[in-house]
Amino acid sequence: MIICATMEKIDAIGLLCPLPVLKLRKRLKPLPAGSEIVLCADDPAAVIDVPHFCTEAGHTLLSVTEADGHTIYRVRKSD
Repeated sequence: MIICATMEKIDAIGLLCPLPVLKLRKRLKPLPAGSEIVLCADDPAAVIDVPHFCTEAGHTLLSVTEADGHTIYRVRKSD
């Protein structure tokens, strides 16, 4: 996966539910529609919580990848 240097990134490694999703929601709020953000989390609940949040909020979950003991979620903000 290629991550643009200007892309927003959230390091939620070590944080437990619901903190990864809360951080994602907070960082997405001020961004313009179409912006992409990457969330790194190792909370096992995030595998369920992040896709659910994206569906409920209308955002697009572009990819989910595993890397070095954590999961990387790439999300595009809805219009």
